[in-house]
Amino acid sequence: MFITRKFHFSASHRIFNPSLSDEENFRIYGKCSNPNGHGHNYVMNITVSGDIDIETGFVMDLTELKNLVEEEIIAKVDHKNLNIDVEFMKGILPSTENVAVKFWEQIEKKINTQKRKLYSIRIGETVNNSVEYRGK
Repeated sequence: MFITRKFHFSASHRIFNPSLSDEENFRIYGKCSNPNGHGHNYVMNITVSGDIDIETGFVMDLTELKNLVEEEIIAKVDHKNLNIDVEFMKGILPSTENVAVKFWEQIEKKINTQKRKLYSIRIGETVNNSVEYRGK
C-alpha cells in the first residue's frame, strides 16, 4: 500500500558551480545561474509504503506525516534561499535532484519503521519539470 501527502513551498536558489567560470555556469545552467538567483513555487509529494496497521487502519497517520515534513523540511526552506539560508543545503549545488536527496536525508529515519518505509519524494519545480527520488 502507498500513501501520499502533497506539500507546497516557495524558495529561491542559484544553480552555480563555484569551480567553473561564470561563462561555463551560464552555458550549463542558463538563466538558473543568475548571480541574484531565482525562485520557484514548488509542489512536493511524499509517498510512504507499508502494510495497513490492523489497529489504526493506516499505513501512517497522514497528520503525523504532515507535521514531520512541515517541521523537518517546510519550516526550514519555505521563503528561503536554498544556497544561503538552509543549513542542510550548505555547500550543495541546489538542483532539484540534489534538493530531493537532501530532503530524503532529513526525514527517512523518522518515517521508516519495521512496518513502513519512505518510498519516494517527488518535487515539481515548474508545471513541466519534476524529479522523483526513491533513495539509494
